[in-house]
Amino acid sequence: MTAPQSRYRRAMAIPVGMAMATALAFLPNVTASAADATTAVADDAPSLSYVVNVRPGHGVSAQVKKAIAEAGGTVVISYDRIGVIVVHSSNPDFAKTVRTVHGVDSAGATRNAPLPAQSTTDVGTPKVLGAEEVANAQAAEGQDPLEPLQWDLPAIKADKAHEKTLGSRDVTVAVIDTGVDDTHPDIAPNFDRDASANCVSGKPDTTDGSWRPSAAESPHGTHVAGEIAGAKNGVGITGVAPGVKVAGIKVATTAGYFYTEAVVCGFMWAAEHGVDVTNNSYYTDPWYFNCKDDPDQRALVDAITRASWYAEKKGTVNVAAAGNESYDLASDSITDPVSPNDGTPSDRVIDPHKCYDIPTQLPGVVTVAATGAKGIKSSFSNYGLGVVDIAAPGGDSTAYQKPAPPATSGLILGPLPGGKWGYMAGTSMATPHVAGVAALIKSTHPHAPAALVKALLYAEADATPCTDPYDINGDGKVDAVCEGVKNYNGFYGWGTADALAAVTK
Repeated sequence: MTAPQSRYRRAMAIPVGMAMATALAFLPNVTASAADATTAVADDAPSLSYVVNVRPGHGVSAQVKKAIAEAGGTVVISYDRIGVIVVHSSNPDFAKTVRTVHGVDSAGATRNAPLPAQSTTDVGTPKVLGAEEVANAQAAEGQDPLEPLQWDLPAIKADKAHEKTLGSRDVTVAVIDTGVDDTHPDIAPNFDRDASANCVSGKPDTTDGSWRPSAAESPHGTHVAGEIAGAKNGVGITGVAPGVKVAGIKVATTAGYFYTEAVVCGFMWAAEHGVDVTNNSYYTDPWYFNCKDDPDQRALVDAITRASWYAEKKGTVNVAAAGNESYDLASDSITDPVSPNDGTPSDRVIDPHKCYDIPTQLPGVVTVAATGAKGIKSSFSNYGLGVVDIAAPGGDSTAYQKPAPPATSGLILGPLPGGKWGYMAGTSMATPHVAGVAALIKSTHPHAPAALVKALLYAEADATPCTDPYDINGDGKVDAVCEGVKNYNGFYGWGTADALAAVTK
């Protein structure tokens, strides 16, 4: 998830640059389909997107269809299997009106006024690897050229796992993200076009290349895809599971918003196209935490819960980033200063047991915290006993956690669009390590359902005890408190992901 700039307060010590500037987000100008709609709508009213949740599996009833039209709504797509309808409307009272209709479980706007925001879980702009650095990399026999700079691979024993297997071509990991550059030499050999799409509107677009980011868009998804399945082909870096396939499901707008309708589409597309693992390194805009006592936010939680659960029932393991604000997600209260990030945010105090970061805190989703080159919690990583399931390398300031030579940066190296490579950091970078290990488990146990893959992921993790005291910057003050025991705690969950165990047990 790239956060809006105010979300960097907890990670300012990481010298990875300022947040990437973004353009204004907007919805296409959509005209209501019902010319005789009974609800009057101002000509200049903004067109917003909504989700309307009804009983799954029965299609949209005539009564609900009529109510949507009469409230000034146009159906974009209906996901009947989970009972989620994506609607555009210029009527500011659309959700309030439709919520009163018999057969509607919940309904809410997925966005507010268009203001800049990004919601991926990295903590700054990439540091592009220079041509001289690429040329000077000294790889051992059997390594890709830049692999010696990837301290993160031995940190989870991926280098040892690759001696056993690179993973199965029958396994696909979908990167639900900002788009994937499938022309990159580290990604092209493993790219699964059939499982890729553009879901930004809430309705899948399979036009060739629709899943790619434009030059003005974030390189985030490309970096993530390479971390998972960068090919072991004598070029660039090596992924955690370099023998599996990777797909791109683009869900972020040009300005970097991950809206509910796009995320629902992403999970549904993955579920229906044989995807084994999804990587979700973002939070769903515009609310960092969605409170179920708010009718709009409740509808967003409901819609994405249905979609992610449907994907898991179809055999997909969903992996998500814990976030980068050093929040204790198991605490009694958190101050959220950035929501709504496409409207007018305020400092609201929420209870994370009742207000959820989605999809991170949804039932069944694997929640990933980040570690640095010394193997301890990254300075920025969120944590929380009972919330974090597992940990993996996401990078940290080199001043805090310096890797052993020949690696020089404490950040994570991966591909960038246009045939480049660069360093990034965040729980965004930790999540693809876990997605890659899950793909290796699926490769080793091809008939395992999603629940078993998750159980093996946790059981095979390296138990990592609490870091106590946790004073990441060495100033004598405790920066976070870890609760729990060696085998299960708030910093590392069940432990640090283990790629070697994934292919040998």
